Amino acid sequence: MVSQIVSACDGLKGLLEVGPGPGALTRPLSEQAQVVALELDPRMAPVLSESSPKARVVFGDALDTDLAGLLSDLPEPRGIVSNMPYNITGPLLERFTAVRALVSRLVLMMQREVAEKVMAQPGDSSRGALSVRIQACFEVRRVCLVPPGAFKPPPKVESAVLRLTPRSDPMPERFDAVVGAGFSQPRKTLANNLPAPRDQAVEALRGLGLGDTVRAHQLTEEQWIGLATQL
Repeated sequence: MVSQIVSACDGLKGLLEVGPGPGALTRPLSEQAQVVALELDPRMAPVLSESSPKARVVFGDALDTDLAGLLSDLPEPRGIVSNMPYNITGPLLERFTAVRALVSRLVLMMQREVAEKVMAQPGDSSRGALSVRIQACFEVRRVCLVPPGAFKPPPKVESAVLRLTPRSDPMPERFDAVVGAGFSQPRKTLANNLPAPRDQAVEALRGLGLGDTVRAHQLTEEQWIGLATQL
């Protein structure tokens, strides 16, 4: 698992590692790139100092630390690597998405169930707002699955590592709001969920070649971008 993540970061000269823990990834990563490791727990200081002396360690909460500032200090091409805590995966993905213009690649480990939602394709009932937002902003590929036995102590769930490559096209201003509203009540048709009068929503859907009974999980990210542009 470590070797696969390190290989997925190959070619990057600067890396921001979020949540290094004792440094199982930090040491091999810092052998091939300049690494800034952002760690929440200050008790990891002596451990990281010993295991990964080449890395610069910064202590702080990834949800309110200036990620853009840390990335800007790293050489290009640069990326983000993280074994994301399960309880903050969603907020962390939002933060990483916000700084995607500064990176060439993200290599992220997350709970397998979340990874499958991120990768869910149009028509898949598990496709949701997270799927659309991430796929609109990144090209997503799975690097590997990680069994519980890869960790000590082993968690109760499987993990997966995804490689995210940022797309360069900017999102419409209302993209997040339209996608969020579209998935707000999955049992309703999309026309009844969109933040616009129903006749306007139906007209926008028909303009994209979609019927007024279509459901949110059936649209491609390109169609969502089209909706956000029109509404």
